Amino acid sequence: MTLSKNDFLTLRELALHPGISQRSISDATGLSLGSVNSAMKSLTNCNLIEGGAPSSEGLAALESYRVENAIILAAGLSSRFAPISYEKPKGLLKVRGEILIERQIEQLLAAGITDITVVVGYKKEYFFYLEDKFGVSIVVNPDYASRNNSSSIKCVEERLGNTYICSSDDYFTVNPFEQYVWKAYYAVEYAEGPTNEWCVETGTHDRITGVTIGGSDSWYMIGQVYFDRAFSDAYVPLLDAVYDSPATADKLWEHIYLDNIKNLDMTARRYPAGTIFEFDSLDEVREFDPMFLENLDSEVFDNIVNVLGCEKSEIRDVYPLKQGLTNLSCHFATNEGEFVYRHPGIGTEAMIDRTSEAAAQRIAHELGIDDTFIFEDADRGWKISRFIPQARNLDPRNDAEVARAMKVARLVHDSDAALASTFDFYTEGKHYEKLLLEHGPIDVPGYQEMADLARRVKEYADADGAPVCLTHNDFFYLNFLLDENDHLYLIDWEYSGMADYASDFGTYVVCCECDEKEALRALEHYFDRKPTFEEVRHNFAYVALAGWCWYVWSLVKEAEGDFVGEWLYIYYNYAKKYLSKVIRWYDESFYTEG
Repeated sequence: MTLSKNDFLTLRELALHPGISQRSISDATGLSLGSVNSAMKSLTNCNLIEGGAPSSEGLAALESYRVENAIILAAGLSSRFAPISYEKPKGLLKVRGEILIERQIEQLLAAGITDITVVVGYKKEYFFYLEDKFGVSIVVNPDYASRNNSSSIKCVEERLGNTYICSSDDYFTVNPFEQYVWKAYYAVEYAEGPTNEWCVETGTHDRITGVTIGGSDSWYMIGQVYFDRAFSDAYVPLLDAVYDSPATADKLWEHIYLDNIKNLDMTARRYPAGTIFEFDSLDEVREFDPMFLENLDSEVFDNIVNVLGCEKSEIRDVYPLKQGLTNLSCHFATNEGEFVYRHPGIGTEAMIDRTSEAAAQRIAHELGIDDTFIFEDADRGWKISRFIPQARNLDPRNDAEVARAMKVARLVHDSDAALASTFDFYTEGKHYEKLLLEHGPIDVPGYQEMADLARRVKEYADADGAPVCLTHNDFFYLNFLLDENDHLYLIDWEYSGMADYASDFGTYVVCCECDEKEALRALEHYFDRKPTFEEVRHNFAYVALAGWCWYVWSLVKEAEGDFVGEWLYIYYNYAKKYLSKVIRWYDESFYTEG
C-alpha cells in the first residue's frame, strides 16, 4: 500500500527503534509533534500499528519502501583531478585517513544495505580488491571512454529498483543512507550567492520541476540519488529508447532524466551545508584535508619534487589543461613559477620513442626553438615544461605567422642536428596498420585501396631523392605558442626523427586544414620563393602520406576505445584527395591547381 510521507516516516521510526517516543520521532524526522500524533492515529486506524508498534500489516506496508541495493559509479577518468587521477581512480584516494569508496561502502553496510555494485572502467583493476574486502559486485563498463555516465547506468539497468545511485568520490560527513526511503530523490544543498552548480526548482512536496545550470541563492544537486521502483521502471525504457542515438553518448544519466522530467517523479532531499563533499580540484580537497598532499602516495608529485627541488606543500594551482589526442597534461605552480606536467596517454608506448623525443627536446632547446623544456623521463614518458602564461596558438590563416612557422621549419631542417631515430609516414602508417590488425580484420570500406595508393605515392616520393634531416612531424598550429612578448615556441617533439624534409609540410597542411592555395603560399614561405613543379609535387606527396598515416593512427585509437572525433574524418579526406591527385601529377608530370 502507498503511505503518506508523514505516515511513512513515523512507521519507519517505530520499526527501526521499538518503543521510541513521539517526541523522539519528531526529533528524528523533523515532523512537528502534532504531525507525529496525527500519523500515529492514522496508522492505528489502518491497523498498521498496534500498541504503539508496527503490526504485521504495518511491516508488510513498509517493505515496499525497503532499499534493495546500491550502485556506485566509478568508471570515469575524473580528468578535473589530474594529475592524481593519471595514477589511480579518484574514488581510491585517501581523504582524512579513509579511502573514499571504502568509506562510502562502509556507510552503506552500516545502513543495512549489503547488495552493492561498483561500475568500473578507467583503471578498473584497481577496484577488483573490493570484491574480497567487502563482498561487492563488480561490473565493467566497456564504453566508459567513449560515452558519459549514462552508459554506466545502462550496464546495470536490470539491477535498478529501490536503488541508491552513488559516485565513488563523494565524501559524506554523516551517513546519508537508510534502510527505508519514501520516494525517489536527489540530494541537494543550499548555495548562498552565485553558483555554477545544477540548481533545482521544486513544486508541491519538493518535487523537482526544473533544473538550471548556474544560479544564485539556490538549492543545487550534489551527492547521492535514490531511485524508487516507480522511478526505475519509468526511467529504464526512456534510457533504452535514446541510448543508440549518437547524441546520447555525451549525456549524463541526469540529462535523460531532465529531458523527461514531467514524467519522472523525483524529489529534492535537502541536506545542511557541509554534509556532502564533491571534490573537483586538488585545491578543494586540500582545503577539506590540509594533510592530503603530504600523505598522498603519488609518483607524479614525487617526480615534480625531485626535478624542481621544491617541497610537496609548495605545489598548488593544479588543474588539467586541454587533453590532447596523445597525452594528458596539467598545470601546476610552485614558488618558482608555473609549469606543465605531461603524462603519456594509454598505448603511446607502442607508438612513440620517448628516448628520441627527449633528445629532440634538448636539440630544440639548444636551437632556441623550445626553451620551455625542463626534463623528460625517457623510460616512462612523463615530462615537465615551463608554462607560458597568456600564450596563444599560431594562426594558420595569418600569412605573417605562417611565414614565421615556415622559417622555424627551415631552421630545424638546415641545422645539421641529428637523431638516432628515423620517421617515415608510410612506415609509421604500416606500423599502425599492424596494431590495428591486432583488434581484428580491417573491414573499413575502401581501406585497402587507399593503402595501395599510399604505397605508390611513397615509391614516387622516394625516387625524388629529397634531403633527409631532423623533422618535427607534428608540425601544426597547436604546437606553436606565442607568448605575450610575441616570442614563438615549437613544442611537443614526440614524433621527431630523421625524415624527408617535406614531412613537416605534410603535417602542417593536414592538421591546419589548409586548402591548396593556403598550402602553396606556405610552401613559398618555406623556400622564400615560388617552388618548382617538382617541389610542389614532392611536398604534396607528403600531404597525402601524412593524411593516410594519421588516418590509420586514428583507426587504432578508436579501436582502443579513445575518441578521436572529427580528426578521423579530416585525416581521411586529405588522404583520399591527395593520394589520387599526387599520383596523377607523377604519372602525367604536370600540375594544375584544383
